[in-house]
Amino acid sequence: MSKKIVTKDEFEVELSENAKKMAADMELQRDALDVLVRADHYKWVHQTNWLGEPILNIPHDMFALQEIIYRTRPEYIIEVGVAWGGSLLFYSTLMEVLGGKKIVGVDIFVPDDLVERISLHGKLAERIEWIVGSSIEHDTIKKVKKIIGKSTRTMILLDSYHTHDHVLKELQLYSQFVGKDCYLICADTIVENIPEQKHRPREWGKGNNPMTACNEFMAQTDRFERDASLGNKLLFTCNPSGYLKAIKD
Repeated sequence: MSKKIVTKDEFEVELSENAKKMAADMELQRDALDVLVRADHYKWVHQTNWLGEPILNIPHDMFALQEIIYRTRPEYIIEVGVAWGGSLLFYSTLMEVLGGKKIVGVDIFVPDDLVERISLHGKLAERIEWIVGSSIEHDTIKKVKKIIGKSTRTMILLDSYHTHDHVLKELQLYSQFVGKDCYLICADTIVENIPEQKHRPREWGKGNNPMTACNEFMAQTDRFERDASLGNKLLFTCNPSGYLKAIKD
């Protein structure tokens, strides 16, 4: 029996249809969420590394970000909440291959030893700019504007202080930098869907988190839509409904 050879376009259509079915399989979705919740007791989310530095994100979401960067070719990537810097190196590695100008890391605290370790990566480190300060302060936004100029070919990843009010303010402030077809990613929207994390208490939780902020932001704007095609295929994700694509400038 001969095997049918399909084209890449046919293959992509098949994948898309299967992703929709997978997203609609509520039992499977509940099982996947249960795995994430249970694995969080072992800091599974924190186990991913890039070039020796922790990323604090699961590979599924990092591959989703890679797809976005490949498709949209941003000139700038701004990450709010840099942690150990592995994700900055990840973005810079992609820009080294695909092109782009700068990676901007924003955080209230950036240890000297972290900057020193990142600096050992030569050309990858040269593309990274650091801004130390609160993500929602006027001075921080002013510094971001100085770096990116008038460019709107910008991808934003918000992954800092996860209370509703703080994330909503970030969404409102940083959305101005995102032009049509580029992405604004609201991280850790999963908090709304999981039980209280008693093993690592936080100031955020159900009803007060990035998802609630994202929902309010989306009710305020007509510039963005949630990328359902991307969300459908992410069985494991910390950012459900958090991948926002600009549909207007």
